[in-house]
Amino acid sequence: MTAAEAVSLAPPAHAADVFGEALPVLEQYCALLAGAGVERGLIGPRETPRLWERHLLNCAGLAELLEPGQVVADVGSGAGLPGIVLAAMRPDVTVLLVEPLLRRATFLEEAVEELGLRSAMVRRARAEELKGKLLVDVVTARAVAPLDRLAGWSLPLLNPGGRLLALKGERADDELASSGAALKAAGAASSSVVVVGDEAAQTLGRVVVVVRDSSPLPGAKKKARR
Repeated sequence: MTAAEAVSLAPPAHAADVFGEALPVLEQYCALLAGAGVERGLIGPRETPRLWERHLLNCAGLAELLEPGQVVADVGSGAGLPGIVLAAMRPDVTVLLVEPLLRRATFLEEAVEELGLRSAMVRRARAEELKGKLLVDVVTARAVAPLDRLAGWSLPLLNPGGRLLALKGERADDELASSGAALKAAGAASSSVVVVGDEAAQTLGRVVVVVRDSSPLPGAKKKARR
């Protein structure tokens, strides 16, 4: 790694305030993304200089929506965004990184071990394959699929009253408005757009929160299991 590349991986000054004790772990993670993540095609090389601003900090706001003891499934986890960021920031929750592609799942397993994330585990599967096999409190997703399809995959994985937290961009309200029928068909009780984070800290984000209805599923399991 050149000196210029090393400088580009340095966290911005305000990252310490955002990530607190998790910052050293996320510095390691940033280096993994810039190294193995780029080499294996999980992250584009042009993303390296903006890993903190565009990716790690962008995911941080989701952490404020989690409650202690919850089980979270990060569907389509890819390179671990937002799942690994959440596992580092919130060791009081269990994070299941759900990823179907072998090369990505392998990277996630290596990252979890190298970063010492004891509350995180990897499940190689498509979200839709886990219907009837997995129930969690929260499903998270970032840049995985349009909201209507994402809800169809994710809501069957939620306990009654569980929440889908879909990190979206400026068009979050429009996407939610156009997905009403699909959300209802998937079992949504309510949905809204929640603003998280802080603009000055570069953590500002718009999250579509979809709450699953309270009807229990037959033979449902209560928690995610390894």
